Amino acid sequence: MTASITFFPVGNGDMTLITFDNDQKLLVDLHVRKAADNDDDDTPDVMADLRGRLTRDEKGRLFVDGFLLSHPDKDHICGLETHFHLGPPDEWKKDDDKILIREMWSSPVVFRRASKDHVLCDDAKAWAKEARRRVALYREKGTATVEGDRIQIMGEDEDGKTDDILAIVVKADGVVTKLNRVASGTFEGRLLAPIPHSDDEELDELLGKNHSSVVLRFSIRGGGILDKCRFLTGGDAEVAIWERLWGKHGTYQADRLSYDILQAPHHCSWHSLSYDSYSTYGEDAEVCDDARSALAQIRKGAIIVASSKAIDPDEADPPSDRAKREYISIVDGKSDRFICVADVWEDEERALQYEITSSGITKVVKSAAKAAVAALGIGATAAQARPHG
Repeated sequence: MTASITFFPVGNGDMTLITFDNDQKLLVDLHVRKAADNDDDDTPDVMADLRGRLTRDEKGRLFVDGFLLSHPDKDHICGLETHFHLGPPDEWKKDDDKILIREMWSSPVVFRRASKDHVLCDDAKAWAKEARRRVALYREKGTATVEGDRIQIMGEDEDGKTDDILAIVVKADGVVTKLNRVASGTFEGRLLAPIPHSDDEELDELLGKNHSSVVLRFSIRGGGILDKCRFLTGGDAEVAIWERLWGKHGTYQADRLSYDILQAPHHCSWHSLSYDSYSTYGEDAEVCDDARSALAQIRKGAIIVASSKAIDPDEADPPSDRAKREYISIVDGKSDRFICVADVWEDEERALQYEITSSGITKVVKSAAKAAVAALGIGATAAQARPHG
C-alpha cells in the first residue's frame, strides 16, 4: 500500500483521511454539510468519496481503523450520527450501512474546555456519549474490548479522572504508535496539545477561549522508509496554544514541531498567528513571533494546506488573506506551496491528496491515469529517513 493524506473539500471545516502503508486508515475530523447529502446540490459529496476509499470487514461493515476528533465544534464533527455507527458493534445494521469506528481518539480535556464556551451540537454530544461508553467498557473488560468498542484518550483528564485507565491514555508530549492496537511501525504521532490543566487560572481561561484542540505531529512511513512525511495538524488551535508550544519546545525541542505538511489551524485564521484583530488594525496588526515560530518549522520543500473555502481578501476571517500571506512567507515565499482545498476542488473536482512513497511526497493530479502524480518540489532532504523528533 501507498501511504497518503487526503483533504476533503468541506468549506470552512476539517475532514482528513490518513492512509498508512499497511492500509490502516485514520479519519481526522468530519464535516458533512447537509447540502453534501443532497443529490440535487453541487456541494461536494465527501461521504461518497470517503466510502469509496474504505474497505469492508468480514461482516460486510465499512470501517475506519481510527477516528480522531480534534475538538467538538460543529465544523469538525457534523454528520457523525448520520453516517457513523455508534453503540455496540454487534448492533450494526446492514440496512443502515453506517461506518464502524474501530477505535476512537478523543480528548476529555478538550471537551471540557469547549463546553465552558458554548453549547455542544448534537453530533458532539453523541461523540461524548460514545466515548463514555467505550471508556466504561474498558474499565470493565480492559484489553478484552473488541474492534468497535476501543478508545484512545488524547491527554490526561483533570483531577485524576483518567488515572485508572492510563494504559489507553497518551500523555502530553508522549507518542502514539498503535492504531486499533496494531503496532507495525507505520507512524509515530507526538501529542503536543491539549496543554495540561494548570494552576494558573488565567492561563486555563485563555486556553479555553482560544479553541483548545488536539495537536498532533505525525511522522509517517513511506515506501518502507521511516519518517518520510511529517504532518502537523491542530484543529482550531489559536495563537495562545501555538505561543505556549513554542515557549515549551522552541529552545531545545523545536524539531517536535517540524513538518513537511501543515494543516493551517482554524481554516487559515489570522487568530492562530496574532492576538490583534485584523478588522481593527488592518495591516498594522502584529504577528505573535512565538506562535509564528511554532508554525514555521518547515522541512525542505514543505507545504501548507488550508482546509477552508476559497480565500477572498474582502470576506471575513476565517479564512484570512493576511494569514495566507504570512504562511506563504513561511514556505520561502513560494505561493505554489500554499494550497487551499477549495481551489483544488474548483480546478479539478477532487479532494486534495498527497501520496508518500520512497521517492518523497507527491500531489495526486486529475488524470485518466490513476497513478499520475505531480512532484511538489519536496527535495531529497525531506525524502530521506530521519530519526524521530
